[in-house]
Amino acid sequence: MIDQVKVTDSIYYVGVNDRTKPLFENLWTLPHGVAYNSYLIIDEKVTLIDTVDICYSEQFFRQIERILGDRPIDYLIIDHMEPDHSGSIGMLKRKYPNISIIGNKLTFKMLNEYYDFSDNLITVKEGDTLNIGSRELSFIMAPMVHWPEVMFTFDPKDKVLFSADAFGSFGTLDGNIFDHATNLDVFMNEMERYYACIVGKYGKFVQKVLKKFDSLDIKTICSTHGPIWTDFAFKPTFDVYDRLSRYEAQKGAVVLYGSMYGNTAILADHVARGIGSCGVKDVVCYDVSRADPSHILRDVFRYRALVIGSPTYSDNVYPPITNILNLIKIREVSDRIMGLFGSCSWAGQAVRKLATFPEEMKWELVGDPLEIKGAPCEEELHKGYELGKLIGNRLTELYPNGEK
Repeated sequence: MIDQVKVTDSIYYVGVNDRTKPLFENLWTLPHGVAYNSYLIIDEKVTLIDTVDICYSEQFFRQIERILGDRPIDYLIIDHMEPDHSGSIGMLKRKYPNISIIGNKLTFKMLNEYYDFSDNLITVKEGDTLNIGSRELSFIMAPMVHWPEVMFTFDPKDKVLFSADAFGSFGTLDGNIFDHATNLDVFMNEMERYYACIVGKYGKFVQKVLKKFDSLDIKTICSTHGPIWTDFAFKPTFDVYDRLSRYEAQKGAVVLYGSMYGNTAILADHVARGIGSCGVKDVVCYDVSRADPSHILRDVFRYRALVIGSPTYSDNVYPPITNILNLIKIREVSDRIMGLFGSCSWAGQAVRKLATFPEEMKWELVGDPLEIKGAPCEEELHKGYELGKLIGNRLTELYPNGEK
């Protein structure tokens, strides 16, 4: 007999691991895979919290059957309608035709649009409750974290909050589902990357939801991705979401460059060394043509300074640079400092056009943008180093105690 995975005596984990999908949302790399978490509450009524990606529905239903046998599921609570969590709803409905589905008005609008369901629906709003026997589940609306229909479900009896994608992370759950029983080094790093890529634009909405935690007595957080959070590590997890949703950055710099023939790359190294010469330890350099965009976004959220270097390409900014700047713009990252440099062969345009970006983002531009023609000479390399020093010194002013 296979042991069941329990969150509490009455709450079972029925999620799955996906180690085959190369890209999340067909955009973001998954070097450590991803978990789709779903939970089953056994009480007088049986309640399922979300489903999983349809590709894993067979494994999902097999796990449920091991727990329930022939007993039906009474309620499905949809906390989030994104297909990696709602994908198995159609098959669930066919398997349990009398199931009642719990969601809010926006949930059911999407449910109809995705799966053409309109029967046995129970609409809930902020503060509504559902009695399933010995426990009274309550519902907390969390719009735009990170879809408009998102809500959380709270079980006050076991003090468990089902938080949809909030506090989620990339990475499969290998060996154990709890924070205290797994190596969190990968998950904490992947949580920042997940936030930057998936939730990043909606910081003000995250802040609104985090304030609701003050009135809840929470012991366990069950997200739809990543580990289950307990007192062991929930505080640093909460702090990550709080910090990132306020766009609060650490002392450090991202030097991002494009280079066709190596000249902008050489200049980038000197800029980075100038920053480092001021005692800034966290300086990361990315070649935009080779780097993973999700790692770049993670570090743009993580560090206060962004320095962009671009060659002129067809009288414009180097296209991969334009792409990553658009991704940053979409996420509405605020309160950063920026430096600019670049190169050209005959007619410089990239640096001039890049100069509009900090204006648009309301970021602080540090130093004068630097542009060279052809290969950099010693004087131009020195100017790159000095630009880096200006950025490093500005970071030191912003973090006078050396704090992260």
